[in-house]
Amino acid sequence: MSEQQQTINNKPQTDLSWNEFERVEMRVGTILEVNDFPEARKPAFQLTVDFGAEIGTRKTSAQITKRYTKEVLTGRQIVAVVNFPRKQIGKFMSECLVLGAVGSEGDVILLAPDFKVENGLRIG
Repeated sequence: MSEQQQTINNKPQTDLSWNEFERVEMRVGTILEVNDFPEARKPAFQLTVDFGAEIGTRKTSAQITKRYTKEVLTGRQIVAVVNFPRKQIGKFMSECLVLGAVGSEGDVILLAPDFKVENGLRIG
C-alpha cells in the first residue's frame, strides 16, 4: 500500500487532491418536510430541504429513523452534498446527499451547524 493509501472499513482509500475536495459542494439546508418512505429497503424518511435562493429546495431520502422522528427533523438544519448526480431510489428521485456519522449499528448522527446560519452556506 502506498503512503497515500489508508484503509477505512477494510477498503483501501487514497488521498484526495485539494482540487477534488473543492469540487464537493457541501451546503447547509433546513428540512422543510419529512415523510415516511415505506418503499425503501431499509427504514428511511423522504426529506425536502431548503438550500436558499441560489440552489432552492431538493429532495432526498435518509436512513435516519433510528435516532430521529419527523417532528424533530422538521425545521432542523443539516449539511448535504448538493452536486452529486440525481439518484433513482425506487419511485423516488434523490437530489442531494445528507451527511452524517454512521455508528456501529448503522444509526446515523446528522452533521449540522452549531448555530443557525443562512441556508445555502457552503461548507469548506
